[in-house]
Amino acid sequence: MIVLPDHHHAEAKREAARQGISLSEYIRRLVARDLGKDAPASDPSVIFRLFDSGGSNIADGKQAMISEAIDQQFRAKGI
Repeated sequence: MIVLPDHHHAEAKREAARQGISLSEYIRRLVARDLGKDAPASDPSVIFRLFDSGGSNIADGKQAMISEAIDQQFRAKGI
């Protein structure tokens, strides 16, 4: 048996209802999360895609990109 202060019990019950689960399930999830037993597995592809350019190659087209950006600025100002 777990005894909670009335205000914690009421808040936990409201949160469980908001999540559509029982109070018992809500508390089980909190305990599992706190103990690190229910941590979702990380997706390693997130790290591997971190520096994926998506096919662009700024090193090769840097001058053209800068020129285009400058031209757009001049056109926007009517120059």
